[in-house]
Amino acid sequence: MNVPDPPRDCLCAGIVVADHVCEPVDHVPAPGELVVTGRMDLVLGGCAANVAVGLARLGRRTAVAGSVGRDLFGRFVRESLQAARVDCRHVGESDRDTSGTLIINTRGEDRRFIHSLGANRDFTGAELTPERIRSSRVLYLGGYCLYDELTAANVAAAFRTARDAGATTVLDVVLPRPGDYWPRLEPVLPWTDVFLPNDDEARLITGRSDPVAQAEMFREAGARTAVITCGGRGAVVVGEHERLRAGCFSVEFRDGTGSGDAFAAGYIHGLLSGGDVRRSVEYGSALGASCVRAAGATTGVFTGDELETFLEANSLSVTRV
Repeated sequence: MNVPDPPRDCLCAGIVVADHVCEPVDHVPAPGELVVTGRMDLVLGGCAANVAVGLARLGRRTAVAGSVGRDLFGRFVRESLQAARVDCRHVGESDRDTSGTLIINTRGEDRRFIHSLGANRDFTGAELTPERIRSSRVLYLGGYCLYDELTAANVAAAFRTARDAGATTVLDVVLPRPGDYWPRLEPVLPWTDVFLPNDDEARLITGRSDPVAQAEMFREAGARTAVITCGGRGAVVVGEHERLRAGCFSVEFRDGTGSGDAFAAGYIHGLLSGGDVRRSVEYGSALGASCVRAAGATTGVFTGDELETFLEANSLSVTRV
């Protein structure tokens, strides 16, 4: 007999990854060269896992829907999620290897990624049944457009079900290369409450370099609110009643891996708290800042108490556009 899903704050669907991340090195090795790093870790990664853990650290009830392999890395991912108090009942097992990302951090440069799709390709979005969706206040889907098996039809159907059930829909993308992504986004954006790409992804999709213009294009395509994260330059929000440009908090930087996912978790936390868009941006920016202080996508993310204490001591520049 199927056991009904318990009520939860957020169902986080999409890519789940075992990340292999190094502390910053002086330079990328030349062919045949060995470069020494201070530390190399196996850590949890992937948009769905990162957002779920970020929300769980804030005291939210979360679950992950995705796929891992029947291998050492799959066990690591599942055990890491369980240790973070994330519900794993909808993490399926695949005959493919668990997805992995090699993350190379070089001082003064952005990260470099080498990624294997692996078991993520078994997650198509059809797993997001009405029963699973209706138990959640928010449906987040991350890693969209990374692989073809997660189809526009399935994602649009899941988001439509969530919208009909009164749940908030949040969409994020991962774009492996330049291409025409509009055919995959156009059926989904009209059912999307919050679209959360970074400015590089938004530029690949729209061909526009200005984050405000990017956000306006996504709004025209149907998204209720478009939030464009811009790394160390903050974020831009264009919604039904607000157009905001936010700065960023100053913290010691070690690794940017997962900072966008941490921003997403903080923003969702703001929505769940009943705050306005400005407060959601503050939560997102603070949680994103906490992430970059340590190597790994979830290692340094604030707890709920740490987040509130940080915001009491630090202010974020937010202006109207």
